[in-house]
Amino acid sequence: WVQERGLYFPNKWSKEFTPILEMHDEGEEASKGSLLISSYGKGYYIYTGLSFFRELPVGVPGAYKLFSNMLSVGKEKVETKVKIKG
Repeated sequence: WVQERGLYFPNKWSKEFTPILEMHDEGEEASKGSLLISSYGKGYYIYTGLSFFRELPVGVPGAYKLFSNMLSVGKEKVETKVKIKG
């Protein structure tokens, strides 16, 4: 990843959300709030603080892989804790 990986990673969230990733820099405590997902109505709500606006333009392969996985959520069953009516 170029520059900072992201901003505004929550350290707590409502029970409807499932943390998908855990990441940290060397010597830092792990953060689980960089990518959260929840069922919402007939689809899904995804929150991320990852800086895709920095990574995609410079062609970071991992950013493209993760972003395409986010776009495909719902194509196969994703297990979440609680459904939100929407």
